[in-house]
Amino acid sequence: MSAPETVQVFTTGGTIDKEYFDAKSAYEIGEPQIGALLREADVAFPVEVEALMRKDSLDLTDADRRLIADRVLATPHRRVVVTHGTDTMAATARVVADALGPDGDTTVVFVGSLAPARFKSTDAAFNVGFAVAAAQTLPPGAYVAMNGRVFDPHHVRKDRERNRFEPVTPEA
Repeated sequence: MSAPETVQVFTTGGTIDKEYFDAKSAYEIGEPQIGALLREADVAFPVEVEALMRKDSLDLTDADRRLIADRVLATPHRRVVVTHGTDTMAATARVVADALGPDGDTTVVFVGSLAPARFKSTDAAFNVGFAVAAAQTLPPGAYVAMNGRVFDPHHVRKDRERNRFEPVTPEA
């Protein structure tokens, strides 16, 4: 049996890493939480974590998205997870999908959470586990993994009213 592939994780910030100090405080993007989540899960494969930025996804720029795509293209690992804020996750995933092109050999899965990983009631641990499994099993390409589903980044949106991701039917 061959050794498991290393999963490269890039963190960008977003709700998954948010810290709230009290009811009257603004939040801050804290240290990346995915390393702790994976250690708690006692994962049985090698993981490399690199923090690219600590931003709310609404604050990401085109230059930030290009940086994320460039780091994905530069990693020697073929299995990649990117933690990202949910508001603009699909937009960044589309940039990475376009950078990979149709002949890319890397599987990239974007994931976030709708509640901070530090909260007792959060979707972070489930979403991260789901995304890591998706990154190890899906064919090359870029994907969004949220709410227990995998989406094509060109055909997904966040429904802010229902606080979930849903597929968007491509226009004919």
